Amino acid sequence: MKIPFSPPYIDEAVINEVVDSLRSGWITSGPKVKALEEEIKVFSNAKEVLCVNSWTSGAIMMLRWLGVTAEDEVIVPAYTYSATALAVLHAGAKPVMVDSGEDFNISVDAIRKAITPRTKAIIPVDIAGFPCDYDRIMRLVNEPEIRNLFQAASLVQEKLGRILVMNDAAHSLGAYYNKNQRTGCETDIAIFSLHAVKNVTTAEGGAICLNLPEPFDNAELYKELRMMSLNCQTKDAFSKSKAGGWRYDIVGLGMKINMADVNAAIGLAQIREYPELLKERKRVFNTYSKAFADCDWAILPPSEDGEKESSYHIYALRIKDFTEEQRDRMIDEIAKSEVAVNVHFIPMPMLSFFSSLGYDIKNYPQAYENFKANINSQLDNFAKRPSFDATTITVQAGESKTITDINGVLANYPAIDRTTNGIRAVSYTHLRAHETGRNL
Repeated sequence: MKIPFSPPYIDEAVINEVVDSLRSGWITSGPKVKALEEEIKVFSNAKEVLCVNSWTSGAIMMLRWLGVTAEDEVIVPAYTYSATALAVLHAGAKPVMVDSGEDFNISVDAIRKAITPRTKAIIPVDIAGFPCDYDRIMRLVNEPEIRNLFQAASLVQEKLGRILVMNDAAHSLGAYYNKNQRTGCETDIAIFSLHAVKNVTTAEGGAICLNLPEPFDNAELYKELRMMSLNCQTKDAFSKSKAGGWRYDIVGLGMKINMADVNAAIGLAQIREYPELLKERKRVFNTYSKAFADCDWAILPPSEDGEKESSYHIYALRIKDFTEEQRDRMIDEIAKSEVAVNVHFIPMPMLSFFSSLGYDIKNYPQAYENFKANINSQLDNFAKRPSFDATTITVQAGESKTITDINGVLANYPAIDRTTNGIRAVSYTHLRAHETGRNL
């Protein structure tokens, strides 16, 4: 059985919602987009939610709204997908990369050291769906010394009076920041990704959560940004289609980044099932952790810390004392079993474009440590299926072994081979889970 890395969750409810959009005669921005915004707003407890066509376009628009210029700096982690920094560059500002902690997420101490009078925003990233330390980050930007350092260069910046915090929540829809608070409402702005591989998808898409403090009016800001996402046109296509509603105006330099109803329909059906899907993702995550718990070479990813809890987007395993080359060989070995795994992420300074701009991975040692030993499995949305027993898995030539037996068998292998077989064993555990589920 082949295991793809991240198949989308498509059931009859999703198909029916999309077909309903197709049959309605209206497939671009309209009532389904608005319905999805309301669902995410209730789910995340954000004050307002605006859906757009991608995380990246949403981040670019929000930074342009903030009024950043070529002289301004935006702090981002070196360990993230490139879109985080590319959005800063597209908005016209300079990304200032900082190192990560051992939990994959941005180092708050590194943020503090990177702040200058030119710093206008910070974009922490919830890697693998595990929330950053937003209590510390929000306290940091509100410290009198840091506020006094801030130099506003736009009307929006003057109104805020401090560094903006915009959570890159691409992975963390459904995560808990504390017992009663999901991600999406803990920072000034949070942006979820609704890309095809995310926990909830619209094929392509993003959702901007607005939580600006007073004197901002988030409801009015929603209207402003919605218009900005439609070329600053005073009427959307749905309104213009009404009899006599043809006249419109263009009142600013906007972007064309609206989400279409036919896309929103997918996410609308999925988010209604998401609480149950989250339980399934957590079950699979915990199955992996149980299988790896007694393996001294396995560094398990964080999932819960106090009241914080992951959205279980991916299982970000690390192999102790592994080199980058060994990790790559391991992925090749696993692929022979037709099991697809991945690495999240190649640190941005290692990518040609960012290297050409002068970023050097040597300045981000923890980011490289996290990367070189990382190998991820996706936690697919295969809900409502029988649970499976993770204690018996397949190792070599179909031989059945328990986890305890495997550690004994693997002790006879050199480090690379021992670990490869261990990973392959748990990959088979994942395969067993898929075999007991529905073929979606």
